[in-house]
This record gives sequence, structure tokens and C-alpha cells, in this order.
Amino acid sequence: MAHTHEFRFSGNEDFDFELRTTIGQAFSGAADIGEVLAAVQGVGDKDHDGWFRAWLALGDRVAAQAAASEQAGHVVSAASAYLRAASYYATAVNAVASLASEDELLPTFRKHRAAWDSWVDAVDLDIARVSIPYQDTTMPGYLFRAPGAADGSPRPLLVVANGSDGALTSLWSSAVSGALRRGYHALVFDGPGQQSMLFERGVPFRPDWEAVLTPVLDFVLQRPGVDGDRVGVYGISQAGYWVPRALAFEHRFAAAIADPGVVDVSTSWTDHLPGNLRKLLDEGEDAKFDRDMELGMKFSHELANTWRFRARPYGTTGYAETLRAVLQYTVEQVAGQITTPLLITDPEHEQFWPGQSERLAALTPSVSTLVRFTAAEGADFHVQPLARALTEQRMFDWLDERLAGARA
Repeated sequence: MAHTHEFRFSGNEDFDFELRTTIGQAFSGAADIGEVLAAVQGVGDKDHDGWFRAWLALGDRVAAQAAASEQAGHVVSAASAYLRAASYYATAVNAVASLASEDELLPTFRKHRAAWDSWVDAVDLDIARVSIPYQDTTMPGYLFRAPGAADGSPRPLLVVANGSDGALTSLWSSAVSGALRRGYHALVFDGPGQQSMLFERGVPFRPDWEAVLTPVLDFVLQRPGVDGDRVGVYGISQAGYWVPRALAFEHRFAAAIADPGVVDVSTSWTDHLPGNLRKLLDEGEDAKFDRDMELGMKFSHELANTWRFRARPYGTTGYAETLRAVLQYTVEQVAGQITTPLLITDPEHEQFWPGQSERLAALTPSVSTLVRFTAAEGADFHVQPLARALTEQRMFDWLDERLAGARA
């Protein structure tokens, strides 16, 4: 979706959005703008290998700085650099989507998680690695305790849910750092189809996210120092679907945020399909659909690589099979069951699910508050990447009021 009146960091829309997302994390210490812009300078709009290499090299360089600072006893500097390195490696992980091979995926992800874990160990915060019971296994997570919470007095807690391909560093920037500064505990975790659960264990997405968030909520309610009446949940990007879907069945959260609202995940896939292909899909002509898609992919290796990367979390193989799976990710029929107060962000120029924040608000009129973000505020595009301070202010002011009331 081109907006020629706007300044662009790159002529490639995907590169531009990744740059906005990473630069936006400077607000919480997870990026340094100069080193980011210097690293990608000269990468051509179609140079996907160069784009990946630039982020990987930046991650390597900053991780080495972190290790050197740590070895010299400069722990604050080490923590800062480890967090930035984790952020840059996370961008490199996403850059694998457009490479011809996924051979770089697991090694790059492991560098990201190693840098994140080094930050967890070095930073002056109370962070515990946790294992959240889930079906016959566990989900890995990190429980952040609010500064000054050692007295054991009950605090509110924010569960922070990731989207389809975000990293833990993005959750630090989008919600966790703001929660801690306001006296909240916070929990982040890898759910089915996300990060370590997908890359290392092969566990795919599932549409019924109450099966994920209910055990997460059960887990945090058992933690000491958590005020069970003041547990909120925040979902970013595709979790703007997962959180509302879970809320239709799980009513114990005191408040929730969808950033942005997503009613039907599939539109970000199907809106780009030519009419004749959509017709084949609607008529159940899966073999013909797959044949035509296969033919189309031969003309665009970049598109074929991206499709493979984005289809992977759904645990499917064929093109039609993947789209039929994605079509299950809708809250259209169940959103009316939501009873939890719900804040929905609505950014101008939303490029993945345009109009869906308004649709979710219309489906939940008695509980939802729609908050618009505009280009005039520098707050447009999906999840307001260059306006995370403004987003944080609006969502936590709203959350503070809901959770303070829950305590009374």
C-alpha cells in the first residue's frame, strides 16, 4: 500500500516497515537509530540477501560489544548492548522469509535468543524464566516482577501476547517496559506457532487461543504477589485476533488490549488473490487452485519464499490447505460473547488488516473503546511502529483506570 506523500526509509515496503519497527524500539532501549541506519545504508530494494546479512552483521557486532563490556565488568553497558543485539537478530530472523533457503533460520534465531537471555541475566530487573503448563508439554516464558515488588504486596500483572512472527524483544518495547515503569508485573511467552515453539519444537498455530491463554492465566494466578483481580492481557499484531478470540471464552481478565483489532486473519492472505483463484478456492477446487498457485510462484521466487515462511506456523502443506486453515482464524461469530473491557487501537494506513479495528469495535459495542492513531501524529501504519511512546501512554492510561477500579 503505497503512500507517496510519506518519507520512506526504503523503497521496499517490507524493508521500510521492518526499519520503522526496529527504530521504534529505540524508545525502550532495544535499538540505537544511528547504528540501524548505518547498517542498512546501501542495501538495494531487491537485495534480500544483503538485507539479511546487514542485520545479522549488526547483531554480531553489537553482541560482541556486549560480551566485551560484560567481561570488563561494565554490566549496564553489556545489558544495553545485549538487548539491542537481540532486537537486530530478531529482524534478521524475519529477513530469512525472503531468502531462497531457510538454512539460516535456526542459527539466527538461536543467536537472537542467546542475546535475549544474556540481557535477562545482565539487566537490573527481577526476571524469572518460567515453564507454563500446556497440554502435555510446557510453553517457555519470562516473568518480570515490578521494581520494588519484593515486599510481596499484590500488584497488577499484564500478560503480553505476541503476533505471528514477532520476537520477545518487540514485546519488551511494546508493553513490558511500560508495564514495569507503572508498577505492573508482566509475563511474556512463546505460544503455539511462535518463535521457539515453532522453530525448535515444530508446534503450529491454533485458532482457539482460549486453549493457550487460559493455562497462561491459571499459571500467573498462582504466582505470589499477583493481584488476581487485576490481570490484564495485551495482544500485538496477529494477537489482535488471538486475544479477542480467547476473551470470547475466558472471562477472568480484568481488561484487554488489541493492538490492532483483527476480526478475520485470512483477509491479509485472500485480499491479494486474483478473482479466478478465489473462485477456485470458494468452489472447493483445491487441486486446480494448487496447480495455478504453483505456476504463479514460479514467476516470483520472492513471493514463493515469503509464502513458505508465512505458511510454516500453520502446519500445512498445500496452498489451498493453508488458506483453509487460515480461514478458521475469525472472531466474527463469537466476538459478541466478550465481556472484558477491550481497548482497540486503530492506526491510519493499517496495511495488513484495514478496517478490522472498527469491525471488532462494532461487534463488541458494550465493552470496547476504539482509539485512533493518525499520520499527523506520526502514529500511522500497523502497530504504530514509530509512535510507541504515544501508544504506551494511551493504552496504559486506559489500563490504569480499569485495573485501579478492579481493586476497589
